Amino acid sequence: MKKNLAVLTAIFIASASSLSYQIILIRIFSVSLWYHFAFMVISISMLGIGASGTMLSVFPGLRDMRYLPLYLMMLVISIPASYLAINNIPLEPARLSWDTIQIFYILLYYILLSLPFLSFGLAASTAFSEMSGQAREIYASDLSGAGIGSILAVFLLSAGDSGKIIMIVTSVSALSLFFAGNRGYKLISFILLAASLTALYVQPSFFMQRISPYKPLQVALRFPGAEHMHTFYGPFSRIDLFNSPAVRFAPGLSFSYLDPLPEQTGITIDAGEIHAITNSSRPEQMDFIKFLPSALPYELSSKENVLVIEPKGGLSVLTAAFYQSANIWKVDSDPLLIQSVRQYSKAFSSDIYNENTWAGLGRSWLASNTTKFDIIDVSLLNPLPSGSSGFSEDYRFTVEAFEEYLNNLNTNGLLSVNLFIIPPPRTEFRLINTVAEAFKRQGIPDIHKNTAAIRSWGTITLIFKKSAITDLDIQNIKQFTQDKRFDLLYYPGITEKESNVYIKMPSSEYFNSFKKLMLSKQRREFTDTYVFDITPVYDENPFFHYYLKFGNISEIYALSGKKWQFFFEEGYLLPAM
Repeated sequence: MKKNLAVLTAIFIASASSLSYQIILIRIFSVSLWYHFAFMVISISMLGIGASGTMLSVFPGLRDMRYLPLYLMMLVISIPASYLAINNIPLEPARLSWDTIQIFYILLYYILLSLPFLSFGLAASTAFSEMSGQAREIYASDLSGAGIGSILAVFLLSAGDSGKIIMIVTSVSALSLFFAGNRGYKLISFILLAASLTALYVQPSFFMQRISPYKPLQVALRFPGAEHMHTFYGPFSRIDLFNSPAVRFAPGLSFSYLDPLPEQTGITIDAGEIHAITNSSRPEQMDFIKFLPSALPYELSSKENVLVIEPKGGLSVLTAAFYQSANIWKVDSDPLLIQSVRQYSKAFSSDIYNENTWAGLGRSWLASNTTKFDIIDVSLLNPLPSGSSGFSEDYRFTVEAFEEYLNNLNTNGLLSVNLFIIPPPRTEFRLINTVAEAFKRQGIPDIHKNTAAIRSWGTITLIFKKSAITDLDIQNIKQFTQDKRFDLLYYPGITEKESNVYIKMPSSEYFNSFKKLMLSKQRREFTDTYVFDITPVYDENPFFHYYLKFGNISEIYALSGKKWQFFFEEGYLLPAM
């Protein structure tokens, strides 16, 4: 009985450490590579566990309880060994299209990272096979260990770098040998435990996580004079603060603005998405805000109540404050980012997240809110978008989400959406389609009287008004674009000669496309024939950034090459900072 209890305890500890390692690997992949590579972890763990079942079937002699301590020792050793191995393998997904060695590196990742799960699978399967009369107890130990390990990982991920956390998980896994092994294995367990903790204490940098040099954080830190300042860790993200000449975050800033920008500190999410914290302590340097295309809604609307969704580094909040908005609410989906900006900005600028700030999805917060807003500012400004975001579900930009935004506007309220120009056009077209469907649910089938749009050298600002856009609104929009040298894309009654004036593009593609998207019948025809999938996005299929039409792959490939070439040659694609 005592022996069986020891085995159950060992399985519990092994299961906890295996699941912790799996969750930590997801975060490692998200930071060191890209978000969508985190999905590999599931297939890697299933590969390892599946391989263990195959081994025991082919070699039934391995199903022997005498081997259980050996399998557990394999688990203890393979967790840090596999991490250290992949941390030194130069896998670079950005090089896959021309460097075939990267395919071999991916194969190595699968083989090496599957070893801990193979070891756990051998241990658990052996216990099930040899103690079949206690299958329920073993299953309970396995599941409860997995649950505890998952909770443990969430807490550990807030404690520091993933490499250090893995050594802690290794120490936990070493405890399993105390229960399942003889005196020799217990001695080995003690040695492994002591070695893990000693190595972590003596040489913590040895276990620091490698980040791809192609990630935006690493690129920014290679600039002369760049300096990494601080890292915040959490279970859902990693936030880095840094100084770098690459940080010039003023999306779409008018060419007519000639003064220096205020001091800015870079902030990245998972070493990828870059934003900036702007020093607002010197009001005389904040005039640049008037030269941002995102200032347009504040030039048009009453500014009593403003909601900023996903403010990130806070530039959109500073814009609302610059225009003396009476009440500013802020909702961001990343609580760690709010905490990071709040903590850092105390010594850098005003505490923009001091009050009226919530963590979570903006639409969820609005569902329980009773305030009606004059402006709801939604940002789609992702500085370095990639095809990887197509794999990421996003409930902020679905028809149901935009319907929630519209429901919380005043009668004359404005919904403002800002996004980067990423050729070929697709994000802006899907956005219009999605918002148009939300308006349709509000009883407005055509949005030609409710929409305005302007373009800078690198961004688009879309304005959706709950009521019809007035002649005074149009006059103000024209004046704003003329003063700042922005281009008109659409307003009710626009003519082609008014578009594509200051920042010349090779054709009137935007003008013609926007006109077609305003009326429901033409919108359907345009959407059906467009090379990308720009259909509205709903909660049941919330992949806003997935645009691929498989039948048009060759055409998309050719179109993408031509568009990127033009934008690079004409200088439109400057750094998004």
